[in-house]
Amino acid sequence: MRLLYVFALILAVRIASVFVVQTYYVPDEYWQSLEVAHKLTFGYGYLTWEWVQGIRSYVYPLIIAGIYKLLALLQLDSAQLLVLLPRLLQATLTAYSDYRFYVWTGKRKWALFLILVPWFWFYTGSRTLANTLEASLTTIALSYFPWIGEGSAYLWPAAICCFLRPTAAVIWVPLVIYHLRKTRQPPLKLILKHFVLIGAFVAGVGIAIDTYWHGQLIVTPWEFLKYNILHNIGSFYGSHPWYWYFTVGLPTVLGINTLPFIYGIMETVRKGDRQPVSKQLLISILVTLVVLSTVEHKEFRFVTSLLPLCLYVCAESLSRWSYRASRTQLWAAALVILLGNVVPAWYLSTVHQKGPIELMPKLQEIARDYRDEREQRANILFLMPCHSTPYYSHIHENVTMRFLTCNPNLEQQENFIDEADRFFEAPMHWLRSHIPVHPITAQPSHVVLFDSLEKKITDFLINYKLLYSIEHAEHVQPRTGKSILVYQRLKKGEENAFNRQQDADQADPPELPAEPQSSENLFN
Repeated sequence: MRLLYVFALILAVRIASVFVVQTYYVPDEYWQSLEVAHKLTFGYGYLTWEWVQGIRSYVYPLIIAGIYKLLALLQLDSAQLLVLLPRLLQATLTAYSDYRFYVWTGKRKWALFLILVPWFWFYTGSRTLANTLEASLTTIALSYFPWIGEGSAYLWPAAICCFLRPTAAVIWVPLVIYHLRKTRQPPLKLILKHFVLIGAFVAGVGIAIDTYWHGQLIVTPWEFLKYNILHNIGSFYGSHPWYWYFTVGLPTVLGINTLPFIYGIMETVRKGDRQPVSKQLLISILVTLVVLSTVEHKEFRFVTSLLPLCLYVCAESLSRWSYRASRTQLWAAALVILLGNVVPAWYLSTVHQKGPIELMPKLQEIARDYRDEREQRANILFLMPCHSTPYYSHIHENVTMRFLTCNPNLEQQENFIDEADRFFEAPMHWLRSHIPVHPITAQPSHVVLFDSLEKKITDFLINYKLLYSIEHAEHVQPRTGKSILVYQRLKKGEENAFNRQQDADQADPPELPAEPQSSENLFN
């Protein structure tokens, strides 16, 4: 009964995160899952270059597509449910993985506390990211790993994880070696009867699914490694120095939990024989960080799967420390960890980069309002860095939309510049080259942009009026801004009235006072 209450608590926190976390993090949350599922189910949408080249597996989007298909059959496929239900599904899987973490750690109170409070896990645990799925599967697999006794059940979630994201295998290489060393079975028998059979079955099903939906025989894990590792395509989207994961990446993901993690490392090094699980986990963490550091393109989310390993080390060290700590010290430590996680979780979940999420319902309303107008169908142009917002999965209307693409140099062209870069180098030149001037109805009905771009394209916006200004972020980056603006093209009557008003303003400037007013008059 106690375990049921624990799972209910965990599930409540994860479900709450679905409704609390209403900010934009990374494009893959939508473009590599929801957008793909939407196109599979409803026949319209956008597939990024990764799907054209076949480096992504359809396994995860197909699960979401199943939800979409059920909603369509029940005629409940509203944009709101298309966004909400996949997140609820992911939150439920995350809750189960958190529960398995609690069981794996020996049902320690510190373990339950540490798995519930991390700001990064609250921030990403309900997002439809492949990295979130990978972290959940990794936690579940670790909970079934034969730390004591025998067993191979962990191979199923681990194999699925490695097929979906081949880089996940780096975590498991040291653990598999550990398993082979400690098992009482003949290693060759274990490899042939379990490792090979389970791996071949998972790979066979995955290849069959991807071959069917990609339309050709394809092994997506190989394509993933070929483009991201051998061709180093990821560096096109940014690079960091080799030590970034050690100094910035993992410490940021852990946040305030970096302090108990460092303490756990020190304790494990000093008492490694008494903490064999933590010792083995630290080896896996180190190997993973070293391997990932050899790849130029680095992101915080790429180390999400290391979070349960790090938290186990924290939980074990804090549990041992608790035996000799006073009640005041225990409460003080818990309060510092809690506040250190709640503050960034609240800010990043509700304030920072909230614009795209608040934008999409407004665009959905625009698309719906224009649905029945023959002369003025909605035609939305996004003049933003590529993939700055969700797309059809959040609008669920088959309207014309265009964004600035940022496909990498797949054909190895000399002096290659992607479309987004060309636009931001000379915005007005790009607009004159790509957007027709006459007739006015050929121009986009709506333009979406960050406020930092507004003054650079005022000539283009002459036939538009500001419809919405949506707060986005407090800190302005080179190509983003504090607000997202939505401009609407003037309709026939509005256009004439707008031009007359402009002419009147130019012809009759406001009269200036004949004499400057005294300071006394200004204040009285």
